[in-house]
Amino acid sequence: MSLIVQKYGGTSVGSIELIERVAGKVIATKEQGHQVVVVVSAMSGETNRLVGLANEIQGDAPRGRELDVLLSTGEQVTIALLAMALQKRGCAAVSSTGRQLGILTDNKFNKARIKSINGARLKKSLDEGYVVVVAGFQGVDEEGNITTLGRGGSDTTAVALAAAVEADECQIYTDVDGVYTTDPRVEPNARRLERITFEEMLEMASLGSKVLQIRAVEFAGKYDVPIRVLSTFDEGPGTLITFEEDVVEEPLVSGIAFNRDEAQLTVKGVPDRPGVAAHILGPIAEENIEVDMIVQNVGSDGTTDFTFTVHRNDYNKGLLVLEDTLKNIGGGQVGGDPHIVKLSLVGVGMRSHAGIASRMFTALAQEKINIRMISTSEIKISVVIEEKYLELGVRVLHEAFELGQENEEKNSG
Repeated sequence: MSLIVQKYGGTSVGSIELIERVAGKVIATKEQGHQVVVVVSAMSGETNRLVGLANEIQGDAPRGRELDVLLSTGEQVTIALLAMALQKRGCAAVSSTGRQLGILTDNKFNKARIKSINGARLKKSLDEGYVVVVAGFQGVDEEGNITTLGRGGSDTTAVALAAAVEADECQIYTDVDGVYTTDPRVEPNARRLERITFEEMLEMASLGSKVLQIRAVEFAGKYDVPIRVLSTFDEGPGTLITFEEDVVEEPLVSGIAFNRDEAQLTVKGVPDRPGVAAHILGPIAEENIEVDMIVQNVGSDGTTDFTFTVHRNDYNKGLLVLEDTLKNIGGGQVGGDPHIVKLSLVGVGMRSHAGIASRMFTALAQEKINIRMISTSEIKISVVIEEKYLELGVRVLHEAFELGQENEEKNSG
């Protein structure tokens, strides 16, 4: 008998009607002969409501143990209601919190990481014929404290459970029916992918795709757990995230990802000497500002220009840090631009095909879209462009690499 882990997000369980609908889908899966574990999030809006209550008492951005105790209740409401809905239909079901299931985490409150899962209790309930409904997003540390896993925690819970019980597939139900070549809201001609590799999905998630959280994809790749992204509201095969050897035809480019939350910082005319990069980026790192793309240009006058990108929320803080830094370096000017975006091509086919970058740059140049920075890896090419050209850039590249619905059959290049 095969074992399926299903995960339903907040929008999928946002009302009693939707919970009843999920119960029907779970029962249909069980009637196909599968054992089923269901991981659920809090009902949509509930986590924000709970954070709001905490804010009223502690002010903005409450942290720590008590916040986790509070937030964990959101998922407990959902598991109880879904178990009731299943039982009402004659389906044996049992709800379980992270603590009850033995999901052991570290003690980093609000952003804990799973260390281990005791799969014995879960397997026992499954062997007894139960559907096990599990609270996502939470666990317990070695001291018995309730912890939460941070953003995307329910996805991570589902994948971790699937790994612990060696599930045949982990199905992530959401409000989209799969992974697309790009965001359909930007390019209506975007196409749903039947398959994508873990490596490609990891790149797309890190580059701005919001379908799956990075930690969940990392976990799935590490423990060989196939993931299928499906819609709660529409029937369909979804998108299977799997291993490269399982993808029969490798397209040149699988998708186009983008990130609007970028900003560019530049230091001009600083002395070109060993250690200058460390002098510039050291204070940035000390302020917990994450740096993404970096470009350094050496001039003929013995000075260098240093440009890098950060999250847009860190732009103003970054400017202040750099201005203080230049006082110590002895010279230079600070500038920047908070109105940039990162646009990326992703595809395992890039490993074995030349000319992808040239084709990308040509397509953008034809639309007079200027490239400010370039970054590459084995399976991705990223460029920084002005924010106002984002949607045009996505559409141009989508057409240039024949990713649209009408090109599905010849997409393998």
